[in-house]
Amino acid sequence: MTSTTRLTVAQALVRFLAAQYTERDGVRRRLIGATWGIFGHGNVAGIGQALVEYATVPSGGTSPASPVMPYHQGRNEQAMVHAAVGYARQSNRLSTHAVTTSIGPGATNLVTGAALATINHLPVLLLPGDVFATRPADPVLQQLEVPYAGDVSVNDCLRPVSRYFDRITRPEALIPSALQAMRVLTDPVETGAVTLALPQDVQAEAYDWPEEFFAERVWVVRRPGADPTELAEAVRAVRAARRPLVVAGGGVHHSRAEEALAEFAETTGIPVASTQAGKGSLRWDHPQDVGGIGHTGTAAADELARTADLVIGVGTRYTDFTTASGTLFTGEDVRFLNLTIAPFDGHKLAGMPLIADARSGLEELTEALEMHAYRVTDSYAREYTEDKERWEQRVDACYEADEPDIRPTQPQVLGMLDALVDESDIVVNAAGSLPGDLHKLWRTRSSDQYHLEYGYSCMGYEIPAAIGVKLAAPDRPVWALVGDGTYLMMPTELVTAVQEGIAVKVVIVQNHGYASIGGLSETVGAERFGTAYRYRSDDGTFTGAPLPVDLAANAASLGLRVLRAKTVRDLRAALAEARAADTPTCVYVETQTADTVSGAPPAQAWWDVPVAETATRPSAVKARELYERHVATRRRHL
Repeated sequence: MTSTTRLTVAQALVRFLAAQYTERDGVRRRLIGATWGIFGHGNVAGIGQALVEYATVPSGGTSPASPVMPYHQGRNEQAMVHAAVGYARQSNRLSTHAVTTSIGPGATNLVTGAALATINHLPVLLLPGDVFATRPADPVLQQLEVPYAGDVSVNDCLRPVSRYFDRITRPEALIPSALQAMRVLTDPVETGAVTLALPQDVQAEAYDWPEEFFAERVWVVRRPGADPTELAEAVRAVRAARRPLVVAGGGVHHSRAEEALAEFAETTGIPVASTQAGKGSLRWDHPQDVGGIGHTGTAAADELARTADLVIGVGTRYTDFTTASGTLFTGEDVRFLNLTIAPFDGHKLAGMPLIADARSGLEELTEALEMHAYRVTDSYAREYTEDKERWEQRVDACYEADEPDIRPTQPQVLGMLDALVDESDIVVNAAGSLPGDLHKLWRTRSSDQYHLEYGYSCMGYEIPAAIGVKLAAPDRPVWALVGDGTYLMMPTELVTAVQEGIAVKVVIVQNHGYASIGGLSETVGAERFGTAYRYRSDDGTFTGAPLPVDLAANAASLGLRVLRAKTVRDLRAALAEARAADTPTCVYVETQTADTVSGAPPAQAWWDVPVAETATRPSAVKARELYERHVATRRRHL
């Protein structure tokens, strides 16, 4: 007879989650490392009570029968998801966090974070409360009444942004659903946000659970090799290429394929450009590294892309920033070879698919090419080496700050941080003008130093994600780089950092508005309308004096130690002091060129943002003319 244990649904779920593990390359890790939560009437009596049950180590130690689930107290539901995602990315997708919320606004606040996780293929488990399954009172507080369907709640907003979704309306339904949730979280192709919606009455309902449900489970994260036919075709394509170029995406990092990529590049001499997610796949000073590619890329990488005859995508999904909206890879005979674990991405741009784990596929491809002694010509290697040297001279010029008593520019802020950090530092960013500057200028020293969330480019990600990264890498300096616009979106988790002593380092760059969108607005004929943080002028536009908002004082009011830097000299000292700090610390700096994007080199490739087809204002008319010239260069790869 099968032995059982009587627990509530919430207690059973927490106990189950504490017994789940991943394993890759013989290394085992706990899958759900902790749970973030904000409690309300939709989860306080269920998941909240269960987390109390399993919050501390029993006197007998941990075991499947006496698990422990660490808990982190959040301040905003979206931010909790960002923190979990930051933790998951730093953990190479082998470990993540769960997030529990109440019903109603607590649940719908998860949607943005879920979209970010799913778009970036990063695992996170969402446990929103839901309305009563048994409907003893109808409607209840925060219930959405849908006249045509009785089984719809606001949690259904999470369906399109989740890789797996289920609503647990009966206790016994948790068993197959929880197992499916773990399968998706640990599948490198399917992973993303996983949502188990939990009606508040079902959470508290007791059931006799089979003990087998709580046994330790190990989910092996596979490394599939390439199909021999696809591999042979890939080898033929590379051998025939005269000007090949690798585009390294986030899949290189997820697979820990950096060493395999370096060996491939060194063996073949093929240059490597990187997407935002893939930057750091090679160190910045590796001979084959030519920097970021696409709209925010370097001149060296983008010129190679324009003349490439074979583009070897490794773990990339080719977003419009990477392809410059279809205008970058314009070589007459260009072909694409797509090494990816996801078949969906393998066939993009009419490419030859090489469906495999990035590390396994690169190792097999390198071995096969070694047999044929393939290597690019010396003239091609000399060309990209010289192009890279010229670009690094431009970076030096942007970073140079030889006037110590003036305000720094944004690139100078990055340059001073660049001069301070070493391989152990991690830099977190997501939105605004900083991603473009970082992609072009930052000199990445380690495989996981550059943490840019640019699949969703979500303002407000940086601070909570940095907390998640720091939880995953507690012995390393973690920097959250934020503009004033991003800071105002979501500073709330600074309170969590203070509460738990999580020593993140926040750099607030004050440029009085949405600098990135302001620059874009100007180029598309919208004249920076509504992008500056200024008083309203007599003509109704926001072009008056800058607002007297003191973000440094705000950060201090949330408990952070704040270092104000007015000059280049001040900033150098403040950054060094922050790096040495063992408590949450903020560096606040107001930069030059408040009405321009950053002073960094302009975009080296186009990005398609449609411009008004008819307009009376000269700026929009001129922008449309330029837009039509760019659109005419778009190429469909069929």
